[in-house]
Amino acid sequence: MVEKLTLNYLKTPLLDISATNTTFLLFVILFLTRLYEKLLKVAGKGHHKAMEKVAYAMLFGDYLAQNIPKAKELFEKLALEGSPKAQMALGFLYAAGLGVNSSQAKALVYYTFGALGGNLVAHMILGYRYWGGVGVPQSCESALTHYRLVANHVASDVSLTGGSAVQRVRLLDEVENPGSTSGMLEEDLIQYYQFLAEKGDVQAQVRVQMGHTALMRFFLFLHRKFFRILCDGKGIPGLGMAYLYGRGVPVNYELALKYFQKAAEQGWVDGQLQLGTMYYNGIGVKRDYKQAFKFFNLASQAGHILAFYNLAQMHATGTGVLRSCHTAVELFKNVCERGRWSDRLMAAYGNFKDGDMDGALVQYLLLAEQGYEVAQSNVAFILDQKEAQIFNENETYPRALLHWTRAAAQGYTVARIKLGDYHFYGYGTDVDYETAVIHYRLASEQQHSAQAMFNLGYMHEKGLGIKQDIHLAKRFYDMAAEASPEAQVPVFLALCKLGLVYTLQYLHDLNVSVQYRALPGPGTRFFFLLFLFRFDVRV
Repeated sequence: MVEKLTLNYLKTPLLDISATNTTFLLFVILFLTRLYEKLLKVAGKGHHKAMEKVAYAMLFGDYLAQNIPKAKELFEKLALEGSPKAQMALGFLYAAGLGVNSSQAKALVYYTFGALGGNLVAHMILGYRYWGGVGVPQSCESALTHYRLVANHVASDVSLTGGSAVQRVRLLDEVENPGSTSGMLEEDLIQYYQFLAEKGDVQAQVRVQMGHTALMRFFLFLHRKFFRILCDGKGIPGLGMAYLYGRGVPVNYELALKYFQKAAEQGWVDGQLQLGTMYYNGIGVKRDYKQAFKFFNLASQAGHILAFYNLAQMHATGTGVLRSCHTAVELFKNVCERGRWSDRLMAAYGNFKDGDMDGALVQYLLLAEQGYEVAQSNVAFILDQKEAQIFNENETYPRALLHWTRAAAQGYTVARIKLGDYHFYGYGTDVDYETAVIHYRLASEQQHSAQAMFNLGYMHEKGLGIKQDIHLAKRFYDMAAEASPEAQVPVFLALCKLGLVYTLQYLHDLNVSVQYRALPGPGTRFFFLLFLFRFDVRV
């Protein structure tokens, strides 16, 4: 009865925010709060599942007051009794230094026990650690083992609609571009889901009906449980599925292939995926791994989880392609990051918007341990702003530096620039201009960052960590202006200043040409030299 009522409510249009919907949401929150209060009493009597729920609620501040020392106490009791969830949580506490002195060795021990007990989050954390060499020797094969195990479970939970989208909100981007993120989470996000819904994504249809993101936060995890019931294929891919599996019609691989080909031609992701599956397994067609790879690749471009999973399997085993452990790990990691735990990204963002920085930070910290780059950068941002209270002030910059480093290693340009800034100013580390130059140069060469180019120009101008060279400084400033229109104004001002420096240096060296001596007045001479500098003319 509860399932039917929930499904009926999910089908109710919620695009207009009414008092009824707000009241319902408040009622749900109140209900869950009281539920956790009752769980707290049951946990006091030694019930293991209740103790796990209460401990996690206290860790994150979900419906109970955040109390990390009490959560740690419960986790220690549960870990001694063999709870994989508690062992993973203790590993997290030691890794992050929450309520305990940070110890990567103890964290690794607890993560390992949690993984041996079958905890998927622990496996995912170990996969990331072996992939990035975090506290363990870097090992692609070990990372592959852990990530593939988690990806198997995630893929088995995914329907043919491709799974749910993961909203990755960067707090730094939101602060620097006010309103951009909120627009993405409301109007643009609804339009995006509308597009997916028109393509036949039933999950997207549910989300369009829900509309409002405040309610989305609560229902994102609810509809996962029920969307399988809603996912009977419709349209051309649905006809292909009917003939492929004999749903209401006799099995007919020829017709299934025909409908999937039509669907793929029209850009239907499910059609591309199923064609790949038929060619991969030789169902109704001659087995052809190249064709399978082609259609899986097409489906992956639309973000289909199962497409990523199948491509990962092909790269991991060298089936139809040259074996590549690195590519397989990256693809499996992508799949793992679409698991049910990804909902915590929006829960953490909700805490941040509500001003609960400690709650947001702890949730992002756990996701950062799992290898989510956006969580790593968000942890670093919150610490950088010194808005959280769970760490001492003298710890914030070193911890932020650690997470900027991990985010930069995963290709986030802003994190790489932040590393340069931290070494330039001595935040959480000693002032080191040479290291700052290295980070700025990486961001400039690999990611064409205008900010990094501008910073390199400044360091060349001042001779900080690099040989002073005014002409190279000008070149980097010009590159920054070309890379981003937003850099043109600061570049112009920097060039004017640099022009003055160039003039003074030129006069100091007494390399004054005959044309310069003939110019009337000091003002004319200055602008003449500025003209020469701007166009990099050497006299």
